[in-house]
Amino acid sequence: MIKVKEAVIVEGKYDKIKLSSIIDGLIIETNGFQIFSDKKQMNLIRRLADARGILVLTDSDAAGIVIRNYLTGAISPDKIKHAYIPDILGKESRKEKPSKEGKLGVEGVPADVIIDALKRAGVTCEQGETGGRKITKTDLYLFGLSGDENSAQKRQILLKELSLPEHLAANSLVGVLNSIMSYNEFAKLVDKIFKN
Repeated sequence: MIKVKEAVIVEGKYDKIKLSSIIDGLIIETNGFQIFSDKKQMNLIRRLADARGILVLTDSDAAGIVIRNYLTGAISPDKIKHAYIPDILGKESRKEKPSKEGKLGVEGVPADVIIDALKRAGVTCEQGETGGRKITKTDLYLFGLSGDENSAQKRQILLKELSLPEHLAANSLVGVLNSIMSYNEFAKLVDKIFKN
């Protein structure tokens, strides 16, 4: 696995699943064209760009280029890197027919093609742990943000407080939190919000 410092931006959940088997890092979905209207998602991407930089990895079709261009216009050039997959004709195994353009997307290309694209983009590989204690899934549980009947409501309150997208899943939340705050800041904020 390649440990990537930058937050990697992909189009959808199948791209994220594919990439999760190749890299160790934070992967954020644009949910396709929803990125154009989801201000909270765009704000999150901007915050991640400021905190750690972002790497855009979209499909090589017209839709992927439109999303890539939108992100390029919204993020400072010094905080964004681009990884490009080549045009490979074919169809993803989960689909009945090829895409409109007949090209494989991120989910369909072989892992070595993605690794090559990441290397050409100049991704930053993290060296060891820095910045102190990291926030973990266990911390979410201990603070009542997962594994409890009221966890979903508590997470919504936290997400609103941090101006994060309301549909951010608990699994993604840990990576995002570690990108924008320290464990101590997280603990203080949760304590303040929920008066533990």
